[in-house]
Amino acid sequence: MSIKLQQLKHFVMVVEEGGFRAASHRANRSQAALSTSIKELEKLLGQTLFEPGNKSKLTPFGEICLPKIIQFLNIYNALDNDLKAAAAGQQGRVRIASVPSVAAKLIPSVLGAFCEQFPNVEVSLIDDNASGVEARLLSGEVDLALGNPSHLDDRTIEFTPLLSDPIGVVCLKDNPIANHPEGIEWQTLLKQPFIRNGTCTLLDPTPARALSAQALYSVENITSLFSVLELGIGITTLPKLAFPTNETRLVWIPLIDPPLKRQIGIFTLNDRTISPQAKAFQDLCVHYLQLQSE
Repeated sequence: MSIKLQQLKHFVMVVEEGGFRAASHRANRSQAALSTSIKELEKLLGQTLFEPGNKSKLTPFGEICLPKIIQFLNIYNALDNDLKAAAAGQQGRVRIASVPSVAAKLIPSVLGAFCEQFPNVEVSLIDDNASGVEARLLSGEVDLALGNPSHLDDRTIEFTPLLSDPIGVVCLKDNPIANHPEGIEWQTLLKQPFIRNGTCTLLDPTPARALSAQALYSVENITSLFSVLELGIGITTLPKLAFPTNETRLVWIPLIDPPLKRQIGIFTLNDRTISPQAKAFQDLCVHYLQLQSE
């Protein structure tokens, strides 16, 4: 037979309460049941813990056992609390990869709520392009990936849609095409120098791919892209989320022919259960967007 956790707890209770009667009330057990529990412990240990004539006084062996048992119970209680906290998503780590536009516009609001609810959870956030966030998820580098599907494999990755992000044209405010704030057709842009960026692959299934095909420039980094656009040497297309709300020199105009949207959502792996922390973050993303749409 092995030592039972309850036997150790009973032993410490008797010491702390100064006797079996008070300890039995605390343990919500009869005095006889508590006495039996201690006797079974003593039998397993091969030594008595309390003096025969004074059941509240420890034997020399009991004196040796007491601090060791208290230390063990403290470690056990800490482990019990930590495991329950982790299971509730209150401890641990969540690793997220996201396309830059979502990282800048969506995640800060969700992260603020997440940190308030789970202050002891470590959060790691990585920016990457659409294919990059999927690759990081597949390699196990992150728990969640936020972005738009590129080469989605339904057998491996589960995609939870969050929102649709319209595609538009970005140019200087003094560009003549900026006079069409209600929207613009792609044919109108053919005479404009075009700057290709990573999101221009969204044009590929449509006739508007001709814009990307004739591009004079190609800029992948979003910060560099805006710097080049501000020079006035060309225009580009971007999802609305990727356009900064504080931009003063540039304007975003909806593309109405063809009307394009990218689907933004959360990627998880079909064959891997995400941690409680990651699940909590995923649920907050969905909840936040539901509030935004109301």
